[in-house]
Amino acid sequence: MAYRILSILGGLAFMLQGHVVSAFSTTVHETRAIANGAHSSWRAASRLLPEVIVPVRIALKQQNLDVGIDHLMSISHPDSSDYGKTLTTDEVTRLFAPSAVSVEAVRDWLVESGVPPANIAHSDSKGWLAVDMTAAHAERLLESELYEFEHLKTGHINDTVNTLGFYEQGDYYAAEGLDLFFANYAPWVPQGTRPTLQSVDGGNAPYPLNDSNVGGEADLDLDIGIALVYPQSVVVYQVDDAIYAPQEVALDNTFNTFLDSLDGSYCDYSAYGITGDSPDIDPKYPDPAAGGYKGQRQCGVYKPTRVISISFGEAEGDFPKPYVERQCNEFMKLSLQGHTILIASGDYGVAAPPGDGSPSGCLSGSGQNQTIFSAPYPNDCPWTTSVGGSMVEPNATVRDPESAFQVCSPSSGNCYSSAGGFSNYFSTPSYQKVAVAEWFANHNPGYPTYVANANASNIGEGGGIYNRAGRAVPDVAANAANMVLYVGGELSKFYGASLAAPIWGSVITLINQQRTIAGKGPVGFLNPVLYANPWALNDITNGSNPGCGTNGFTAVKGWDPVTGLGTPNYHRLLELFLSLP
Repeated sequence: MAYRILSILGGLAFMLQGHVVSAFSTTVHETRAIANGAHSSWRAASRLLPEVIVPVRIALKQQNLDVGIDHLMSISHPDSSDYGKTLTTDEVTRLFAPSAVSVEAVRDWLVESGVPPANIAHSDSKGWLAVDMTAAHAERLLESELYEFEHLKTGHINDTVNTLGFYEQGDYYAAEGLDLFFANYAPWVPQGTRPTLQSVDGGNAPYPLNDSNVGGEADLDLDIGIALVYPQSVVVYQVDDAIYAPQEVALDNTFNTFLDSLDGSYCDYSAYGITGDSPDIDPKYPDPAAGGYKGQRQCGVYKPTRVISISFGEAEGDFPKPYVERQCNEFMKLSLQGHTILIASGDYGVAAPPGDGSPSGCLSGSGQNQTIFSAPYPNDCPWTTSVGGSMVEPNATVRDPESAFQVCSPSSGNCYSSAGGFSNYFSTPSYQKVAVAEWFANHNPGYPTYVANANASNIGEGGGIYNRAGRAVPDVAANAANMVLYVGGELSKFYGASLAAPIWGSVITLINQQRTIAGKGPVGFLNPVLYANPWALNDITNGSNPGCGTNGFTAVKGWDPVTGLGTPNYHRLLELFLSLP
């Protein structure tokens, strides 16, 4: 039977049965499928008595999302007098609060239904109207039936000051693996050093050393991060329960439940015609599967760390454009508050992983079959920093120039390279327009291009194979080859941009530490500063990222869609960021 969540109060959730119909032509947004009596910790009771008081919460559409971009550029550009003046959570709330017209329209609807005006409250987050009414009143108002369910509570986690955070989903670290790495490669880190777990919707860690869910990704992040930033602390955001998470790794990493946990208003606010999570894409909590997480969806339970490193992602085309746009706005909000979001670009050059959307991972359209380049997600969001891969060539030393990451597996014959290209959903942001224009002027590879329309419905138009007007990725790069770590107790060697994001995350965490000592705030959104000061990075001018039947792009002098602006030079970056307010 399908139910819709009306409101949540403590350990009780009130559900609606039936369709919502009113004079205002309201429509069903999402449903929750719950089998009555299937879960011991989620139990259905009787229909609510008419006189029972129900706390009703109504989500409202946010505004000023375009203004948020102007604010972000103002506080992130090194030439701005407002550089570093990040917004507080309250200021972000006020900036994006629903319009007075929206608030009054919903308030008038409630008053017309018989709710006394004095009983209607506007939430602190400004994204909700709240009113307590009898169950009978609510059923008349929404033309539905209300039932009572019991489930578990969730708690809140303390503040994180200068902590490096890692997003993990479907891959779990083994504590013994960390100790083996520290003992052999980072002896300055004491045995038993562990990250703080922040469990999102049932995510759990660590797992036993030989468990099949320990694939190396989480250990990789923590080996690099803890070794580089110790004694500063590290947090693991382990996202989604053991039922959903592996499915999402195999299919789509959606990030919505993670963003829900950082911003309570994100759970249900409206933007681009989407409100809250999407039932056909996102996990549904409580999880109806046996052994799944039975608690309520976690909304705003964690304060985000200053730096968040993400080595998971998918192809941009796996998701509807409005879904990605709404999510990108949430990354913008985090950046406005001084958080740095670093995302690995991927390892398949100008294509998505084989089998993602097509056998080759390339796009089709306008008469073309799997010849169009595929952009990575959520790297396509302009308010994140996309991190590509570099490497030291065989028989070279760390003193020799790096190349773009590109390796082939002798055992499988599969080849991997630093992902890069141009988004079909987002246009070129202002901070990278000069760099991208210079690349086109001096290093245009000569492939046919197109300009994506507002709906991204003309992909491949005119025989083009990439959108020349799109947000370009990556922004930067770091080493993506020959990382050793312990998986199942055995020494293994890993490759991929998954190495590069935690390297950058560690570098920025160390720089934030020095800025804190100097009495300054976190660096926040990096891109405007980096594009204005490419001298602070090591430019990569060798290598390419082939795919989709082409040689892809080539690493050249200046920015390029293979290694971006280059790899981190810690001393130059520290000098740069300490020189800013």
